[in-house]
Amino acid sequence: MQRTLIIDALNATQACPQLRVCGWIRTRRDAKGFCFVELNDGSCLANLQCIVDEGTPAHAALAEANTGAALQVTGELVASPGKGQQWEMRAQDITLFGLADPETFPLQKKRHSDEFLRGIAHLRARTNKYGAAFRIRSETARAVHDFFHARRFALVQTPILTGADCEGAGEMFRVTTLPPGVTDTSADFFHQQCNLTVSGQLEAEALALGLGRVYSFGPTFRAENSNTPRHAAEFWMIEPEMAFADLEDLMELGESLTRHIIEHVLRVCAADLKLFDSFVDKGLLERLTAMLAQPFARVPYGEAINILANSGRDFAYPVNFGTDLQTEHERYLAEEHFSRPVIVYDYPKEIKAFYMRANDDGKTVAAMDMLVPRIGELIGGSQREERLDRLTARITELGQKPEDYWWYLDLRRYGSVPHAGFGLGFERLLMLLTGISNIRDVLPFPRTPGNIEF
Repeated sequence: MQRTLIIDALNATQACPQLRVCGWIRTRRDAKGFCFVELNDGSCLANLQCIVDEGTPAHAALAEANTGAALQVTGELVASPGKGQQWEMRAQDITLFGLADPETFPLQKKRHSDEFLRGIAHLRARTNKYGAAFRIRSETARAVHDFFHARRFALVQTPILTGADCEGAGEMFRVTTLPPGVTDTSADFFHQQCNLTVSGQLEAEALALGLGRVYSFGPTFRAENSNTPRHAAEFWMIEPEMAFADLEDLMELGESLTRHIIEHVLRVCAADLKLFDSFVDKGLLERLTAMLAQPFARVPYGEAINILANSGRDFAYPVNFGTDLQTEHERYLAEEHFSRPVIVYDYPKEIKAFYMRANDDGKTVAAMDMLVPRIGELIGGSQREERLDRLTARITELGQKPEDYWWYLDLRRYGSVPHAGFGLGFERLLMLLTGISNIRDVLPFPRTPGNIEF
């Protein structure tokens, strides 16, 4: 007999004379003549209640099993007389896989702080909150792939090891085989300095200028010593690139992707989202639904600066043309002024990367950021500079060496076309969807300064 997932048992359309389920005991309650066992296998938020009659082999097998123990239960799925549940199982046989010592098992039935649960990240997926968070993470990834597949984007894998600094920020993890103290990179494995990538964008551009539409979805790394709720050293990025596309195409793609994901998660993860709406971020469901009610706002950077300057707010970071928007500015625009997601575009070139296409005004570039409530920037992207002379001059202007980007410049030498792409931080997206305020809690095993356990 094959094992049935608890989610399938709870969604059954009729009773079943014999079923086999496996899971961990969430609670056990002994009554006269029988005991109740709430079983969960991680497939859904709800538990399956199992009734184990006293004096049966199943009850004997249950023996010392308490919260945290792992069981296999075979029995009859019957209509439940209890409120809030359609089915329950009458246990006929129980196999005990593993006990959990009630004196030391850390997940007893009570509320635990996020800080405590981060210290037992290997067990926290068994809690309601984190089981729900990681199921939503899974469904969100599925929605990403479904969206791009429907739009004929090819999934590509860009290198994790790189010799280039895509962002020019320098905050990269170095990878080396050299012994401590040796600095001559010519003697290293790759005969030059090697780093963990902060973005697969440059390689994705090359693939897009051959395949037309591509996207990568994988881990990226930044050695930024920021111990904040918004930063992690290892995080995941969604990076689409489109040939024969401009900034307008890019803004449409970003809005459509965000809408598709929200719609999917609202439809498929209703029970898990309700948990977060009730216990983590009251108003979450209303806010997500409202994001779908009207088109996202769009505003040039210069106009956004004027809105902030005239807001009457005393921002911690002053605003003027030429300064980058801080989270407090981004949230004000999305949460208060527009009360919906907003795309800010045409940023000053001084605060953006070398590869962004220069606008005709000579001051701005065809860049865009999507700002959303509670998070701030969710997506950052641009139309890429496809003109060889402009791109070479900009690399030189920023103090970098064109020869380090020879292959990237080749893309402009041979059949260059307008093209555009963006990066979407997957963990920030999950924070938007769940209302979780700390990036450490949407990553199963977060890597932050001073923390690489698990």
